[in-house]
Parts: sequence; C-alpha cells; structure tokens
Amino acid sequence: MLFCSFQFLVFFAIIFCAYWVFPWQRVRVWLLLAASFYFYASWNHWLACLIVFSTTVDYFLARAIEAAESKSLRRLLLAINIVGNLGMLCYFKYANFFLESLETALRSAGLQASMPVLSIILPVGISFYTFEALNYMIDVYRGQVRAERSLPNFMLFILFFPHLVAGPIVRAKDFLPQIGRRKHWNWLRMELGVQYVLLGLVKKLAIADRMAAFVDPVYANVSAYSTGTLWVATLAYALQIYCDFSGYSDIALGTAHLLGYRLNKNFNMPYLAPNVSEFWRRWHISLSTWLRDYLFIPLGGSRRGRARTYVNLLIVMTVCGLWHGAAWNDIIFGFAHGCLLCIHLSFREGCKRLPQVTAVLQSAPGTALRVGTTFVLWSLTLVLFRGQGLGSSLILLHNLFVPTAGLGTPLPVVGFLYTLPVFALGHWLGATRQWQTIAARLPAPAIGVGYAMLLMAALLLAPSTGQTFIYFQF
Repeated sequence: MLFCSFQFLVFFAIIFCAYWVFPWQRVRVWLLLAASFYFYASWNHWLACLIVFSTTVDYFLARAIEAAESKSLRRLLLAINIVGNLGMLCYFKYANFFLESLETALRSAGLQASMPVLSIILPVGISFYTFEALNYMIDVYRGQVRAERSLPNFMLFILFFPHLVAGPIVRAKDFLPQIGRRKHWNWLRMELGVQYVLLGLVKKLAIADRMAAFVDPVYANVSAYSTGTLWVATLAYALQIYCDFSGYSDIALGTAHLLGYRLNKNFNMPYLAPNVSEFWRRWHISLSTWLRDYLFIPLGGSRRGRARTYVNLLIVMTVCGLWHGAAWNDIIFGFAHGCLLCIHLSFREGCKRLPQVTAVLQSAPGTALRVGTTFVLWSLTLVLFRGQGLGSSLILLHNLFVPTAGLGTPLPVVGFLYTLPVFALGHWLGATRQWQTIAARLPAPAIGVGYAMLLMAALLLAPSTGQTFIYFQF
C-alpha cells in the first residue's frame, strides 16, 4: 500500500476520521494498532503475523531483562534477543547471499559445490523494525529505558504504519512516552502535517519518479550508452534516491503529525554538506545515529587512538552497506564511505597545521568547492549502490571517465536540466529559511491555493507508471 496511491489515501482518510472521532486514548491505540497490522497484511498477512510474533517475544524478553537481578542472566537474555532478531534478519535477507558467496569461494578453491537456493520472501522493512527492536532491548539492558508494561503500546511502537516499512528508525525513548499522552486537535499541527505530506508527494512524484526514466534504462544496459548519458544517469539517480527516500520520510512525518505523533527528522539537506562526515550527519539521520550509538561507540569510537578510529569507521560503514542490501555492491559501497570518512578525518587533522588552507576552504568559493566535491563523490559511490552487479558498476565507472560513444539519454535531456534549478531553489529556500518569511506575509487563501497548485503539479508531472519507494527493499 504505497503512500502515494489512491488505496492509501482512502485507508488513511478512514483511520484519520475514526481516530479523531473517538475521544478515548486506549481506543485510539487499538485503532492504530489494527490499522498498522492491516497496512502490512495488505501486502502479506503471514509476514504481518511474523512481526507480531517477534514483537511479542521482544516484549516479554525486555520485561525479563528488567526483572532479572543477576547481571549474567540479563546479559544472557539480551544475547538471546540479539541473536533472535539478527538471526531472523539474516535468514530472510542474507541467507541466499551467504550461500552464493560460499559456493563461489569453494569453487575458487577448486572444490565442487552446489548450494541450494532458498525460496524466501523478504519482509518489507525488516531492516528498519529489527533495528528498532534492538535499540529498545539494548536501552532496557542499559537502564536507559524502562521496559514497556503494555503489550499494545509496545506493538504500536514497532508496527506504527507511517514508519513501519521505510523508517525513520524510531527510538523507544522518543516514541513510547507519546503513546500515553492524550492527543488534542491542533490546527497548526494539522497544517504542519499537510505541509510534510505535500512536500513528500512533490519530491516523490514530480522529481524521483521522473528521474527514474533517465536512470532505469541506462542501468539496465550500461555498455550501450555514451559517457554524457552515463553522467546524466549518475546525477539523476542522486536526485532520485534523495527525493524518493526523503519524500517517503516527509510523508511519514506528516501522517504521524496528523495523528498526533512526532517522528524525528531523517534528512537535513544532505546535498549541502561540505564534507562526507557532515553528509552522514544529514543523510538518513536515524540510521547514522543508530550506528553511532549502538556500534561505533561500543567499539571504542574515537577514544582509542587514530588507527583504532579508522578501523571502527570502516567496520561501521561496511555494516551500513550490508544493512542496505545483500550484495557485494552494497558492502563495497559502505566500505568506500568508510574510506572517505577516514580520508576526511586525516585531511581535517592536516589542515589544523595549515591555517591558510583552512581559511581558503571556509571561504564562500571554498565552501562551494567542498559541497560540490562531496556531492560528486556521493554520486559516484551510488553507482555501486544502484548497479546491476559489480561488473556492471565497474563498466559504468570506467566509461564515466573514458569518453565512450553510444546512445543518448532515454528522454530529452531538457527534462533533467529543468529539474536541477527547481531542486536548487528548494534547497535555497530551505537553507535560508526564506519560505518561512514568505509564508508569514501571505494570506491564508493564497497559501491554500499555492498548496493546491503544488499538489496538482505533482500529479500532472508524475509518470503514468508509478515507482515503488526505493527503500522498501530494505
């Protein structure tokens, strides 16, 4: 049930009306819980039951961890939970990848091997709700969060449909306290929710889905296209994945606000980041902070010397790549960003001894250069992320820098060129906060007409064949 589908519109309208008609908070919790289960079950009811089962197990294990007096018993229960959650994730998402990799390794060693291929349906969003369950269990173990007493409340934390299938990754300490608070109708909050939803729809329909028309045919046969076309496809995919994923996150935040809940922001204009470290503080914030708090810091963070910091960064970013997908392309994508983070850290330390270089880099032209370099490096690593296998990605990267003749862009390039200034204007309005200034001076009817025109433009610009959200596969 895609956020930008008519089916979801009808579904959400019914839930929204019923939610605000009922004045009882417990009824609202059960309503959202039933709606969330239906939302997931509309795709696969058996996997919806699997989530309910695993969530129930997590609930009782957390209660047991909090009640256990022995530290060793608490550690054992936590280990059981971590192994169970990661085991389920590995089975559904990585089993065939591991079997295929083992078969390839054995054959490379000269041994005959034929591993079975498992018929597994990947549960949509399993990486997201697995990490949510893990952060809750670890926080309960650390004593940072009390184990939730209400099973329906805990299930709603995991199953809440706005963030269920593609995030943001929600922390228990942020979401669980909101469930018990009585929700009151607030026009300003409703307006904020509508703004988020509208922004997400424009990003998804008017930009991401249109950029897919420049990207998909090229990646299906990279050898057939010219160097110029490959560059257009590479940059178009950078726009597509940002508008697709941040568009989903905006709609998730907006629908949550319309129901009286607040989810944390997942993007903060990452394409204005002046370096790769800042980029990861702005891109997929819920994942990067999760990896920082539950992997990087427990590994030692940056407290054990430079060499250990580099090793920790490489481990964390490789795990980040593996989290995104069960393929060597994804692992190399994560490792490459680990290398970029290490290079940036070393470069930053070197600049401390060169104040003149630092001054130049922090000037307006220097900042523009750093932002542009960061964006290009990100776009190039996305070739690995999007590629149809490692061989295809290497061919594309090679042809980007070695002039190659071939086919032109699948659509007139003018459509891509028109998108760039619109995208830049949106970032300028957001970065300078000009939109708030403009909106404050406009009468309410003018703003309403503007919103209606934006929605109409998004619907008119949307391709006839819609694209599913990219991060649904994770």
